[in-house]
Amino acid sequence: MVRMPTSPAPAVDRSGLRLMHVHAHPDDESSKGAASTAMYAAQGADVRVVTCTGGERGSILNPKMDRPEILENITEVRRQEMERARDILGISQTWLGFVDSGWPEGDPKPPLPEGCFAVVPLEEATERLVRQIREFRPHVVTTYDERGGYPHPDHIRCHEVSVAAFEAAGDPDRFPDAGEPWQPLKLYYHHSFNRPRMQALHDAMLEHGLDSPWGERLAEWKPEPDWDARITTRVPCPDYFGVRDQALLAHATQIDPDGHWFAIPREIQVEVWPTEDYELVVSHVASPTPEDDLFAGVTAEA
Repeated sequence: MVRMPTSPAPAVDRSGLRLMHVHAHPDDESSKGAASTAMYAAQGADVRVVTCTGGERGSILNPKMDRPEILENITEVRRQEMERARDILGISQTWLGFVDSGWPEGDPKPPLPEGCFAVVPLEEATERLVRQIREFRPHVVTTYDERGGYPHPDHIRCHEVSVAAFEAAGDPDRFPDAGEPWQPLKLYYHHSFNRPRMQALHDAMLEHGLDSPWGERLAEWKPEPDWDARITTRVPCPDYFGVRDQALLAHATQIDPDGHWFAIPREIQVEVWPTEDYELVVSHVASPTPEDDLFAGVTAEA
């Protein structure tokens, strides 16, 4: 049994509010926005993750789990990992039902596998997500930016599907057999892995005389001030960094507990960068930026 860290009693009542995160693979919900997810769930919001694929073609990234019996049953193993992470975060989760596209290797890159998520017609995938939105009726939806957060074909397709479904879900003329129309009020992109954050954490590690896991990456990471300026919303959630870490560890095939995910002490993270960061892309409510809350301007009545 995973022992969850103790978090303070929630000071805000989010009862009646609903938040949907759309992710490409199991483990993405724990590596992107998991602390704010756990916070909102603890405060009474109904939070649901929609996972587009089963992660069937994902590599085993934890050497301790790189065993034949794991690889042979990777689909079921990753579903079980997702169930554990879901319970740790205190959320509900559902599968969109598509097959992982895998990470194409080579130059030139080979064609993507037939029938995988990234090559399924956009309308087909959009209808499935519209059904999920109309059933759950979220006030707020989050997904990836147009780069996918990183250029995995499933992440880019997840962005495309999420944006299309956000626009279509409230239109009674689109997918009329997919449920009663529902228009979410706000759409956000994740910006967790932004350069200013990584630079600040890197600098803090060096100031404390510690080795930073980000030195080599930052040396190759071209600054993009205009891109970083797209962040509109910084959600303070340091009390839930421990829950986030437990959810990450639940994805044992993907997360090496001795790897870079845990190389920066939590105390430094809390001191240097106590927020998870988002970009507000669409809002149908008054919500001036910068914000510190995904539900800013939203009420359950809306």
